[in-house]
Amino acid sequence: MEIRSKVLPVLGPRGDDDDCEAVAECIKSGWWVNGPRVEEFENKFSKLVGSKYAIGVTSNTAGLDLIFKALDIKDCDVISPTMSFATTVGVPMWNNCTSRLADVDPINHNIDPEDVKKMIKSNTKAIICVNMAGIPAPIAEIRKFYNGLIIEDCAHSCYVDGAGLQGDIAVWSFQGVKTMPCGDGGMITTNCPGLNKKLRKLSWFGIDSTYSRDKDSGRFDNNTEKKKGYKWQYDIDILGYKAYMIDINASLCLSQLKKLDKNLERRRFIQQKYNDELKDVIEIPPYSHTVQYYCAKVKPENRDTLMEYLTSKNIHTSVHFRPLHTFTIFKQDRDFPVADKEWLKLITLPVHLNMTDEDIDYVIYWVKQFFEQLNN
Repeated sequence: MEIRSKVLPVLGPRGDDDDCEAVAECIKSGWWVNGPRVEEFENKFSKLVGSKYAIGVTSNTAGLDLIFKALDIKDCDVISPTMSFATTVGVPMWNNCTSRLADVDPINHNIDPEDVKKMIKSNTKAIICVNMAGIPAPIAEIRKFYNGLIIEDCAHSCYVDGAGLQGDIAVWSFQGVKTMPCGDGGMITTNCPGLNKKLRKLSWFGIDSTYSRDKDSGRFDNNTEKKKGYKWQYDIDILGYKAYMIDINASLCLSQLKKLDKNLERRRFIQQKYNDELKDVIEIPPYSHTVQYYCAKVKPENRDTLMEYLTSKNIHTSVHFRPLHTFTIFKQDRDFPVADKEWLKLITLPVHLNMTDEDIDYVIYWVKQFFEQLNN
């Protein structure tokens, strides 16, 4: 097969004319910041996932940090999985917490309940559970022995598999390569009205409200508001941050939301095609309904060589994830037998909506060619 001239990325967003029109309409409307489109997206997203409230924020990371601030999580131990992005260990450190990393299970690479059980101390104030590649974390198992706060990190999830409903509070991502890519942005979902109101205030520097809406969405106090319009006599009673989602971002989110189901079907098609065609040469990953990543496994001695080989064919791959404890700043004084073994096998193959059927076949062909040459 002829080598393609253009690089095939491992991840990437896809936008269309509808997305462009949605953003253009927002820009022409004159309302660019936190306004009606954010509120519409929050309402639709909360209904989609089954939560009472949704708070739009600038990113998953900002949302997680706001949760820590709202619940006064500081000066304590926080447990999170070593197979994750830096956010889950970095945010606790921002809040002067001791980030204690747990090992993962060998199949899904989700946080291992048995390891968590050994790590819990009297000052363990929260556990962050990541739905790795969209596969639900074993929160029910952890609940059997831990009654404290569980934050569900749904950065890799959509609304399927009960995502966002297992933990006490959940945080989501719409970053540019996620299953629902919107440039960036995030969401916090909760069923607690008091926490909803506090998080909204914290996301806008502690300001209770600067604008009135027709109904109480947690953005203002109906007891003080008499009519719609700009409110300049607002109060600040807590020190907050600037982390609210803006309407330009929300307009893209609303457009992407309309085609989410169709896009998920395409991702699942790519996953199934890889599974069917490559099952004899790689260890296929557990089935995912969101297919945020396609994290296959090969023998450790072949992994880097395969990645270099595919790069030579203009196919980009990656590794999700290098364990956090292997980074200098996050080193831990303990062993991670599962993560240390399994991550050396991982290779992420391209899965995104810009891939054509020919692109999928191209990846399959060259992966097979590598192993044919290896065995000859």
